[in-house]
Amino acid sequence: MSNPDFLFDLAYTCLHETDPAQKCKLSHAAAEKWNAGLVQLQASQDVVSIPIPGRPTQPVLVAPRELSRRSTTSPEGLAALIHALCHIEFNAINLAWDAVYRFREMPEDFYSDWIRVAEEESYHFQLLRAHLQGLGYDYGDFPAHNGLWEMALATDQDPMVRMALVPRVLEARGLDATPGIQRRLREAGDDAAVAILDIVQRDEIGHVAVGTRWFRYCCEQRGLAPSATFFGLLREHMKGRIRAPMARDAREAAGFSQEELDYLEGMV
Repeated sequence: MSNPDFLFDLAYTCLHETDPAQKCKLSHAAAEKWNAGLVQLQASQDVVSIPIPGRPTQPVLVAPRELSRRSTTSPEGLAALIHALCHIEFNAINLAWDAVYRFREMPEDFYSDWIRVAEEESYHFQLLRAHLQGLGYDYGDFPAHNGLWEMALATDQDPMVRMALVPRVLEARGLDATPGIQRRLREAGDDAAVAILDIVQRDEIGHVAVGTRWFRYCCEQRGLAPSATFFGLLREHMKGRIRAPMARDAREAAGFSQEELDYLEGMV
């Protein structure tokens, strides 16, 4: 029986919850409890392998290439886009709790940062799901892919690699993509979704900045040069390329150095 007064048990409970609404509720409650000083850091224990996090039976998960790009000029296409954004935010809740649960020897501020991220990702999911429901659909009505969690599994042995490749690559890609998504939503007349993405983009800059902070912390602890280490991990794991366009201002606000931004622009 897990004890919700202990941090890693609490993270495990949130991570394993399958119902999206309950996962959000648990995440908000956990953040309140942590911020009130009611959660104890416990002695490090063996991390239980989590090949599949808590998630509902729907949506069906398929390979990214099997997802069709629907036009937002149709009601179904617009809903499919909102659904894809919901899915990203739901996965981000699990990723945040996994960072708390998995990496046991980090400073207390690391856990504070990722608990806050989990709470904010829960809020984003709730906003987008409510909007999707207003369009006559719900989370699970469209297929989705599992790329974010696959990267979590690929980086589950090292917090430095996780911070480099999940917040600073995959989530940073969200910073790049959001302005274009907002243009599509405006053209479809969905100003409410545009406003939701304003909130998401603001918070996601902070989430990528959290990844930057702790990536550089890990590099400092190991005597590694952050930029050179980041470039090496990109070459190893990302095949040396990223997708265009790149939102340089948003990435700079999230803590990317000018050297990193120049390097990334050369990869596009």
